[in-house]
Amino acid sequence: MQRPRLYYDLAYLWPILDPPEDFIEEAGFWKAVLSKKLGAGIHPILELGVGGGHLLSHLASEFEATAVDISPQMISLSRKLNPQVEHIVGDMRSVRVGRRYKAVLIHDAVSYLLSETDISKTLETAAAHLCNGGLLIMCPDWYRETFHGIYETDRISMKDGTSIFLEQRVSDEDPQDTLIETSFKLTFGENGHQQTIEDIHVTGLFSLETWLTLMEEMNFDAEALPYPVYDDNEPGYLLVGSLR
Repeated sequence: MQRPRLYYDLAYLWPILDPPEDFIEEAGFWKAVLSKKLGAGIHPILELGVGGGHLLSHLASEFEATAVDISPQMISLSRKLNPQVEHIVGDMRSVRVGRRYKAVLIHDAVSYLLSETDISKTLETAAAHLCNGGLLIMCPDWYRETFHGIYETDRISMKDGTSIFLEQRVSDEDPQDTLIETSFKLTFGENGHQQTIEDIHVTGLFSLETWLTLMEEMNFDAEALPYPVYDDNEPGYLLVGSLR
């Protein structure tokens, strides 16, 4: 399976496509859960699959954060945005940082888990890094209950002389498996030169019940909290688990 170019050689486009300021609303929900579950204090947190660090940029000043991502290019972007945060290149399914945290966060990078085995390995990683009673928060892009077979959108983004026209299409070619495919068709220009590329991302699609069951099996008291942050007004859910 070809690796997504937007996380490697085209990673520099992410701050234009999804700028950090677009994550302010989402970060408010994460802060509220962390505050309610952990109480006051500058708690140590670990974000797995940090990407460019856009969500973390709204949390890092209030927590003692460590960030992990499988892509060195994305780690480089996050390091520039969050210089006070320790950054580690690693796979969320297997990485071991060597310390424990009050909370483990996995934003939409958790969508790249393609099987229940991948999910269980990642939950094991989270549990291995949590103190007793520690908190896990995850946010898949889609659930079987919220994905209706196809999703299409487009938008134009501009910054520092670079303009990007994005056409995004999410489809489920085989409803019998646990995979969906997202096509990012990008037309962008730099210094008068324009090009078009298509970047294919394969992600997982599981039911809420599957996620919650796997969390319970890994000794998390699990719940799904409403997460109304999406532009299409589709329902979203934060998965929250407290380690028993």
